[in-house]
Amino acid sequence: MIANLVQLAAGEEQNPLLPPGPELLVGTIAFAIVFFFFWKKLLPNINKVLEERRTAIEGGIEEAEAMQTEAQSVLEQYKAQLAEARHEAARLRQEAQEQGATLIAEMRAEGQRQREEIVAAGHSQIEADRKTAASALRQDVGKLATDLAGKLVGESLEDHARQSRVIDRFLDDLDQKAEAAR
Repeated sequence: MIANLVQLAAGEEQNPLLPPGPELLVGTIAFAIVFFFFWKKLLPNINKVLEERRTAIEGGIEEAEAMQTEAQSVLEQYKAQLAEARHEAARLRQEAQEQGATLIAEMRAEGQRQREEIVAAGHSQIEADRKTAASALRQDVGKLATDLAGKLVGESLEDHARQSRVIDRFLDDLDQKAEAAR
């Protein structure tokens, strides 16, 4: 083999950039067969896979945009619900404050009414006690006055009708003197 190469190199001068004709023809036919095989079998499969990837990527992008739009709408709904809940809470607080103020006013009015009832009942009781005490005092004073008058006059004043008239006259005189002194 080395001898053949040396003979070829010594015998002809060939351009190293140009291959011999039969090799060029075989190489071109082989290239055409490989190119045809790639073009008919592999290129459609590669294009199909690339198209599927492009479709998947575009679908994923569209799906992501749709999800982002949906998330944005859910966020807006959430914000609206939150604002509505805050507004409702503020309204409930205001109503509670108003009801509390109304309840306090009602309780004060009820307390005032009860106090006035108690004071009126106390005045009535005091007036009744005063009348009872005055009546008991009249009787005691009348009895003492009758006993004293009976001892002074020397005669018994046991007659109730006469005793009542004397006592009433005596006490009326005392009341008139007390009023005149004022």
